[in-house]
Parts: sequence; C-alpha cells; structure tokens
Amino acid sequence: MKADPAVQRKLLDLAQVDTELARVTHRRRTLPELAEIAEAEKLVRAKQDALTLVETTAGDLGREVKRQETEIDQVRAREERDRKLLQGGTVGAKQLTDLEHELATLGRRRSALEDDLLELMERREAVDADAQHARVQLDKAQEALSDATRRRDSALADLESTEAKRTAERKIVAGVFPEPLLALYDRVREHKGVGAAVFQTRSCGACRIELDRSALSALKDAPADEVVRCEECGAILVRLGDR
Repeated sequence: MKADPAVQRKLLDLAQVDTELARVTHRRRTLPELAEIAEAEKLVRAKQDALTLVETTAGDLGREVKRQETEIDQVRAREERDRKLLQGGTVGAKQLTDLEHELATLGRRRSALEDDLLELMERREAVDADAQHARVQLDKAQEALSDATRRRDSALADLESTEAKRTAERKIVAGVFPEPLLALYDRVREHKGVGAAVFQTRSCGACRIELDRSALSALKDAPADEVVRCEECGAILVRLGDR
C-alpha cells in the first residue's frame, strides 16, 4: 500500500487520539469508585439485615409485653371481682374460704406476671437501643454509598466529556486519510491495540521490540511512500526523517 509520507506521519496524531480514547474506556471500567460502591452496597445490605433482625426481635418483645399486660389486667379484674364478693357479705363460709384462697393464688400469679413483665420491658429497652444503633449504622453505610455514587457519577461525567471531545477530534483527524489506509489502521488497532507507531532507530514504537537485520534492511530499502508494518505486532511503522 502506498501513502504520502506526510499523510503517514499524521497517523501518529490519530494514534494519540485513539490512545486517549482507550484510556477513557479503561478508566471507565476501572474507576476506584466502582469497587467502593460494590463494597458499600454489601455493607448497606448487611446493615439492613441487622436492622431487620433487631426490629423483628423488638416487635416480638412488644407483642409479648402486650400479652403479659393483658394477662395481668385479667388477673387484677378477677381479684377485684373476688374482693367485691367478700365485701358484699353474701357468700357462705365455704365460698368465703375459696375466695380467700383464690385471692392469694391470684396475688402470687399477678406478682409473677409483673416480674416477668419487668424483665420483658428491660429486654425490650435494650433491644430498642440496639435498633437505634443499627439505624445509625445503616444511615452511615447509606451515606457512604451515596457519596461514592456521587463521586462515580462526577468522574463518569468528566470521562464522557473527554470522550465526546476526543471523538469529535478523531473524526476531524481521520478525515485526512485515504480510505484504504484508514481501514488498515483501524483493522490493526482493533486486533492489536495500536494502529500506528513511530519507528525509533531499531525498534517499533508500539511493541518496543528491535527489528532484526533483515527487517531493518527491508525497511531501509522501502520507498518513503510505502506503508510498512512491524513484523512482530503488525502496527504501521511511521518513519520520520531524523529517526
């Protein structure tokens, strides 16, 4: 393939633009915020699970407290009824003895229930404190996630802006090349990563490998307008007069 040496030299400009575009693509895939967000999301899920667990425990204790309070109220109502019967003086001796025994039993039962209720309320208070702590931890995890997300979005916006500028620049630079040369360049870049590089003394500027004697001789003998490529990586070698 033939191409004016001046046109070939412009391939280096195109390669520079493509290198910058490749950096944008690489940067987009490897933003540190991406890993940070993944870890933050895991932490948020863990904190949400912890809060759900402690809230479930608090709910169970709350229902148990209500059940205990209801049972105590029922015992108290029974005690009140029995006292009224005793005070009414309308019961016989046997019933009187039974009522007194029942009142004593109800008193012990109420005392035991009240002790249990006190223990339940202390447990619920401790669990409520755990729930509050879990909410604070979840809020912190969510705030960290939001912060990382904002920084990622800002970085992506900058990369998109850079990409748009470089893409527009590439369109202008690529417009100076004949179609066959541009197609060759793009094909090499797609498969090898670098489409064109400067020939530096004895080495390819793309793969940095020194050319052997036969390759150097062929390169030296090639006409200035001949499009030559590196035998190792396939990149188009751009020869500069002082190199």
